[in-house]
Amino acid sequence: MDVAPERDLTVNWRSISLLIKNKVEPDSEYYEPVSATHNMLRVMEAMRAAGAEAAIGDLYTDLGQRIHHRQQLMDIDLAAAVAATGADRSLAEAANDASFDDAVRAETEAGLALVGEDVGTPIVAIETEPGSWQGYFGPVISPAPTGEAALRLWDNLVGLMEFPELFELKRTRNVGPIFAE
Repeated sequence: MDVAPERDLTVNWRSISLLIKNKVEPDSEYYEPVSATHNMLRVMEAMRAAGAEAAIGDLYTDLGQRIHHRQQLMDIDLAAAVAATGADRSLAEAANDASFDDAVRAETEAGLALVGEDVGTPIVAIETEPGSWQGYFGPVISPAPTGEAALRLWDNLVGLMEFPELFELKRTRNVGPIFAE
């Protein structure tokens, strides 16, 4: 998020459901956590539908910190988290509303259409010319750079997007996630 104001970027936070993408079945050990995050995406799509799209990034950031930094996935008060963004706390009721699943599915499919099925999250996409998008899985970087380093990373990622024939850069992770507090 250090990059957006420095590069005059508009960030559009989109949903990608691992429940949908990975076709997780109820008997899987992963079903409970991916269902919980899927329900959070329902809330984000309810926010988008209600005109509170500007608050989605704040909710994503808050939920990401709670899930990944503090391991609170199953203990999140969604209504309080939504209210903390300035959006109507009643939008959290969408967590249990399957009518938002079509929107979550459409968002997931749109993201995967840019990068393919054999990736995870995050997906970063930029509009390379009006109506034409280029996307990649990643970057997965730990710890996340800040300041000038974040700007260099972004500029280099954008530079790589000039090569639509580039498909993969990867190395094996040798450390676990490192989160700045």
